[in-house]
Amino acid sequence: MLETTVVVIGGGATGMGILRDLCMRGVSAVLLEQAGLAHGTSSRFHGLLHSGGRYAVNDIESARECLRENRIIRRIGRQCVEETEGFFALAPQDDPDYVPGWENACRQAGIDAQEVEVGEALRLEPELSPNIVRVFRVPDSCVDGFRLVHHNAQSARRHGGKVFTYHAVTAIRQRNGKIRGVSAVNRHTGTKLDIACECIVNAAGSWSGCITGLAGQDVSVTPDRGTLVIFNHRFASRVINRLHPGSDGDIFVPHGSVTILGTTSATADTPDDMTPTTQDVLRLLELGEPLFPAVRDYRILRAFSGTRPLYAPGGSGGRKASRNFHVVDHAAQGLEGLITILGGKLTTYRLMAERAADCVCARLGVTAPCRTALEPLAEDADETALRRASRVFPVQGITLMADRLGNDFSGVVRLAEKSDSNPLICECEMVSLAEIEHVARDPLTFSLTDIRLRTRLGMGTCQGTFCALRTVAALTEHGIPLHSPPPDSMHHFLQERWKGLRPALWGMQAREMELGRAMYMGTLNLDGAAHEQTC
Repeated sequence: MLETTVVVIGGGATGMGILRDLCMRGVSAVLLEQAGLAHGTSSRFHGLLHSGGRYAVNDIESARECLRENRIIRRIGRQCVEETEGFFALAPQDDPDYVPGWENACRQAGIDAQEVEVGEALRLEPELSPNIVRVFRVPDSCVDGFRLVHHNAQSARRHGGKVFTYHAVTAIRQRNGKIRGVSAVNRHTGTKLDIACECIVNAAGSWSGCITGLAGQDVSVTPDRGTLVIFNHRFASRVINRLHPGSDGDIFVPHGSVTILGTTSATADTPDDMTPTTQDVLRLLELGEPLFPAVRDYRILRAFSGTRPLYAPGGSGGRKASRNFHVVDHAAQGLEGLITILGGKLTTYRLMAERAADCVCARLGVTAPCRTALEPLAEDADETALRRASRVFPVQGITLMADRLGNDFSGVVRLAEKSDSNPLICECEMVSLAEIEHVARDPLTFSLTDIRLRTRLGMGTCQGTFCALRTVAALTEHGIPLHSPPPDSMHHFLQERWKGLRPALWGMQAREMELGRAMYMGTLNLDGAAHEQTC
C-alpha cells in the first residue's frame, strides 16, 4: 500500500495546481486521474484568459478574481500565454443601453476598458463586421490549457509530487468519520492501487459528484455541456467578444494559426457527454455572423465539446449559474479530511488551488505560505540551448517547441543531438521525432492522444491523417511501445480526431476525411486490422 498525506483526485488545471501548491509547501501528495492529463474541461474550452469583462456586470467578484489571476498567469506561465488583448464589440442587434452599465462595472472591477474608434478597430481587425457600432479594448489573452496543465505537472513532480494517470477511483475509505485512504484501479491493466492518506481533495470537475458519492456525501454540481468550433486559419488577431450579456456563440479566440468560436450552454446528461453535433455547429455559425459576416466561408477544422462543472446549490444552471468557485469542507457534513473544490474557470485555477491547499494545510497544521503566484511554472530556455537546437531542429519551430516542453527542452535537444537525423513527424504543428520520443518515454504517456496533448501532434490541418502513421512507425522502429498495439493505437487516435470532423462534414473537410478513409481503411485496412487484434 502506498502512503501519503494528501490524495488529489482530478488531473485538470485545478487538481494539478493543488498538487503543485501542496508539494511546494512541503506536503506529501499524490494525484489520481481517471484518463490522461487535461482530459476534461481544461482541454475543452475556448482558451480565453479572462480579463473579467464577461463577468463584470453580473458577478463583479469573479471579474476581479479573473483580472488578478490573468496578471499572475501571464507572469508565471509565460510559455502558455499569448498576450493578444481583446475587443468587446457592440453589434447592431445588441442593446446600446447595456454599454454604460458594463463600462461602470468594468471600472468598479478595475478593468481597463478603453473605447476604440470603429475605424481603428476595423483597421486592426479587417475581417470584423463593418456594421459594428462601438468597440472597447480589454486585457484579455489566450492560454493553452493543455500546456498549462502539463507545466504544472512538471513543477509538481520536481517538488516531489506523484501522478497516476488512467487510475479511476473506486472507493474512499473512512473510519470514525475521518478519511483513511483511497482505492483506485488502473484502467489499462486492471491492477488495484490502495493509498493510505489523511486528506482527499476532490478536484474532479464535472465528475465531483461521482467522487463525493463514493464517500456518502453530496454536492450540488451540474455538468453543463458546451460545443465549440475551430477554424483552419486565424482571421482575428485579438479575442473578439460580443458586447452584450453572456450568451451562446459570442466569442472568437485566436490560437496560434487557428480561431475558436464558442460556446453553447446546455445541461449535460452525464459528465462525459462530449460529442458535438452538426446542429451545434450550424447554430454557432449563425450566432457568429454579427461579428464576422463571412464566418460560413471559413474552413472549419473540427468541432469539440466539453462539460463545465457548475456549482448550483439553488438549482440554477446554464448561463444563470455563477462562474465563481466554492471550497467545501465535508467536516461540516460529518466527514473530516474530505475537501471538494467546485465551479470556477481555468483563468482562476491557481487561486482555486491556493484556497483548497489553504484548507488542507489548516487541517494538517502546516503554516508554509503559498508560493505559486511567485515562482514560474517553467524557466525560459537559455540562449545556449536555443543555439544548439538550431542545429538539429527546424529553426522556425524552435520557439514553439521550447514553450511546449518547458523545463524538458534541454533534454530533448540532447536527444536530437545523439540521433543521426531528426525528421519532422507533424509538419502542421512542427513536431519532430526527438520531441515525440521524449514524450513517449514519459511514464504518464500511454497513447498517441497523450502525445498529442503534450506536443499538439495531429492538431493541425490534416488532423492526424499523415502524422499518426508516421508516429506509430517511428516509435515501433525505435522500440518505444505504447500501451496498445500499433494498429489499435492508430485506430483509437484517428477515431478521436474523426469525432470532431463529423459534425462539419462538408466542403474541404469532407474531402479530407475521405482521404483519411482511403489511406487507413482502404489501403491499410485499419478497421480490419483493429478488429483482428480484438478477436
